[in-house]
Amino acid sequence: METWRLAIDEVDAGAERAAERIAGLTEHELRGPSALPGWTRGHVASHLARNADSLWNLLEWARTGTRIPQYASMEGRVADIEAGAGRGAAELAADVRATAARFAEQARTLPDDAWNAPVAAMAGWPHPAWYTVLRRWHEVEAHHVDLAAGYGPADWPEPYVRWALTRTLADLAALPAGQHGGLAGYRITATDSGESADLGWTAGGPEASGSGRALLGWLSGRSGGAGVTLRPDGPVPVPPPWPHRPSGF
Repeated sequence: METWRLAIDEVDAGAERAAERIAGLTEHELRGPSALPGWTRGHVASHLARNADSLWNLLEWARTGTRIPQYASMEGRVADIEAGAGRGAAELAADVRATAARFAEQARTLPDDAWNAPVAAMAGWPHPAWYTVLRRWHEVEAHHVDLAAGYGPADWPEPYVRWALTRTLADLAALPAGQHGGLAGYRITATDSGESADLGWTAGGPEASGSGRALLGWLSGRSGGAGVTLRPDGPVPVPPPWPHRPSGF
């Protein structure tokens, strides 16, 4: 079965884990800083819900054939997140659950012939409708970490790590020269799977290695590089913004 079909259940489970964590936050914790600059934990929770709505839009586009943008505007996106960020834990958790259920129903009832319909991300790049489910998987798992409330890369489900690491390495390698940030010239290798990406690497050039989980935490910006080994030794480079534009469609 295609990874994206299996991911629908994984996305459901991940959204519920995030909702449970949000529901357990105190008022003080909700107003405290998240791992994302300028956002409280309330902002992250609000974004998780609005993101589900935005990706529902793309599946509706695929279902109907009528273009529906992910967000009406960047300004509207920001305003909606801000408007919801100050709510209490119970209301935020309920919003995350309700919007996750709405997204899941849309995915589970989408006609088979709609899954390959072209849609577009907010940034403008196109992708088939089925990739929307995988984008949501990234959002749920990464932003759960961004709550900075006790959930980290070590807690990511193994199916997510396997898929996201493979996708991340492939998309990194496909980025145009000049967009690799601090990783330019590196070879990156997962010590457990053997997967690798050469980012302009030449024999004798710098290398970074670690478990798939350690690499994904670092490459996604959700860790400072714990568990990553560099050769030669030195400061852990800063990866380019993640997730990357997907390659291979």
